[in-house]
Amino acid sequence: MSDILTKICAVKREAVAKQKQRVPLRDVEQQAKAASPPRGFAAALSAKADRGHYALIAEIKKASPSAGLIRADFDPAALARAYERGGAACLSVLTEEDHFQGRDADLQAARAAVGLPVIRKDFMLETYQVAEARAIGADCILLIMAALDDALAADLESCARSWRLDVLIEIHDEADLDRALKLKSPLIGVNNRNLKTLVTDLATTERLATRLPKDRVLVAESGLRTPADLARMARCGAKRFLIGESLMRETDVESATRALLTPETAHA
Repeated sequence: MSDILTKICAVKREAVAKQKQRVPLRDVEQQAKAASPPRGFAAALSAKADRGHYALIAEIKKASPSAGLIRADFDPAALARAYERGGAACLSVLTEEDHFQGRDADLQAARAAVGLPVIRKDFMLETYQVAEARAIGADCILLIMAALDDALAADLESCARSWRLDVLIEIHDEADLDRALKLKSPLIGVNNRNLKTLVTDLATTERLATRLPKDRVLVAESGLRTPADLARMARCGAKRFLIGESLMRETDVESATRALLTPETAHA
């Protein structure tokens, strides 16, 4: 595990411990049972991809450790509506507070504003957080293999499935992929960002895509900024993309999203 990931996870464990004292698991589970039904995250991506379109998971993110403050005028509901109008298939909302300035309320506001499914983008380390994700309305959770051992990853996935949540399994290298394939969820996200250097390299997806079994679904993540980038990823089998920072910096998010999703040939 990289130093930054180790630090984030240590802070997250402390935050979860405090939250469990404030809101016991039984209360969170009651809230989860009362939440509106999951919208079908993986199905929404497939609906776009199967029609020959790029399936975008558009990220709502205020800040990050690598980029600092990304967007000062941060309005999750307005951003969600802009992404939906621009053609996104799903949303990703950062809820990690200490390093990304995210809040659970950001996800709730974004999901209430649109009809798109939403993934809770956070550092999932306990099954308590999975129930919490469903309680705040998430339709999917992220599992970062570099932050989890095999047993914990399996427990988190099983808990997610019990709540009818989809799971996006994030990998960074071959070792992560081998471990991810022990899990059941088909969505495999390849993060092009090196966890140690924070440098992005699209060749990471190209390299790992060759090892992905046919029963798994590739999602390219990080470092995607132009239609040419998406076309490059599509050539190695990616039809689904998670993109945040490049779109979050745009003044007109709707237009930028629509332009990004326009096939490269249309820009010629």
